[in-house]
Amino acid sequence: MNASGQRFRFAPSPTGFFHVGGARTALFNWALAQSTGGTFVLRIEDTDETRNRPEWTDGILSALEWLGIDSASPAFEGPYFQSNYSDEHLRAATKLYESGCAYYCDMSPTDIEERAAAEDVTGYNGWSRDLGLEPGEGRVLRFRVPEGSTIVRDAVRGDVEFDHSVIEDFVLVRSNGTPVFNLANVVDDMSMGITNVIRAEEHLPNTPKQQMLWAALDRDLPVWGHVPVLVNEQRKKLSKRRDKVSLEQYRDEGYLADAMVNYLMTLGWSAGDDREILPWNEIVSLFALDGVNLSPAFFDVKKLSAFNGEYIRMMSSAEFLGACDPWLPAEWDRSTFALIAPHVQPRLATLSNVSGVVDFIFAGVDYDDASWEKVMTTDIAGPLLDEATNRYAALDRWHAEELKSVLEEVMAPFDLKLGKAQAPVRVAVTGRTVGPPLFESLEVLGQQETLDRMRAARSRIST
Repeated sequence: MNASGQRFRFAPSPTGFFHVGGARTALFNWALAQSTGGTFVLRIEDTDETRNRPEWTDGILSALEWLGIDSASPAFEGPYFQSNYSDEHLRAATKLYESGCAYYCDMSPTDIEERAAAEDVTGYNGWSRDLGLEPGEGRVLRFRVPEGSTIVRDAVRGDVEFDHSVIEDFVLVRSNGTPVFNLANVVDDMSMGITNVIRAEEHLPNTPKQQMLWAALDRDLPVWGHVPVLVNEQRKKLSKRRDKVSLEQYRDEGYLADAMVNYLMTLGWSAGDDREILPWNEIVSLFALDGVNLSPAFFDVKKLSAFNGEYIRMMSSAEFLGACDPWLPAEWDRSTFALIAPHVQPRLATLSNVSGVVDFIFAGVDYDDASWEKVMTTDIAGPLLDEATNRYAALDRWHAEELKSVLEEVMAPFDLKLGKAQAPVRVAVTGRTVGPPLFESLEVLGQQETLDRMRAARSRIST
């Protein structure tokens, strides 16, 4: 156990991919564990057999490692698997039954529905409470909810009171003998010595039930903290069916781990000033639950991309070249890419876009129809290309500054600004109206290839 004795846990269910909301919760817990000298415990809640595939667990571990939650760190413990602790769950259930805090109920869901309709009540109304039923086939074990209320002292939300009159005697063990989530979750936290339960606010309705179980099992409560959920631009909770929520997808699209971590940590929390781009060690030193707000946090992909662009620009040249390498076709010459890379790096939002930005250098020209129609059908495109080609062919020094200077001279009789004058040359050489700085691109492409492309484009223009 680490110095502070504080133990935080992250307890995901393996669901096929890692949700960005889960990633944010994991990072909050990791930051708190590091800032307090405590321990981050990873528990895989795998009791649902439909969600119990080894590759899905491997995906969770891989995603955490990518985020910097290092399983080799002294602050990391696990993974533990909930399915290995079913005996402990059932021992706790027996203890609750023997102490009178729980009782057996033989009513099926259909029985409950029919009786509730007959008595005009909602849900289960405690009908088996005083029957003294023994364990038996088809019977569930229910917790005996006492009268009164439960106050959850939440480190994010303050005191939240729940009236027991709206909490029915909830099931602890199903009729097939398997424990339900609330019991397993609480017993696991007790067994693993968890002192701080920091999770998404969607779990808040479970908390009074879990708090009653902690008290009934005579254990000190953990610190509760329920952080705001993530929402989309319509302010609806992020949905796996509707929204792009897979952390692995962002990773595979060339988002940087440091950028993702930094962005996720700003969702629902701020450092207390106007800064948003912060290194992890500074985030750890500043992060606290009392700085987490209550409002749902907007997961803005455009802002994430802006963060990613900032982190790409902060890379050294060597780091950038290394990061881009997996995204470039193997046959592309890396020394040529290194020449254009400094001009691409400031303009790139995600690494996956890099090949599409520089492909004209390596793969020839593929004219974009819209770009051609916009630029090359004007009256000036042909004459400007003629003059620029002639002047470029006469150059002894092929350098970006010289290329710019020549085009500025060429464009003067046409009464054009540089941006407009560049357009026909850019489309002729790259096939597009946007891309890396034009003159630096021409320098990397070389004089002969540039001239060949300009002449080929001119031959496609009728006048």
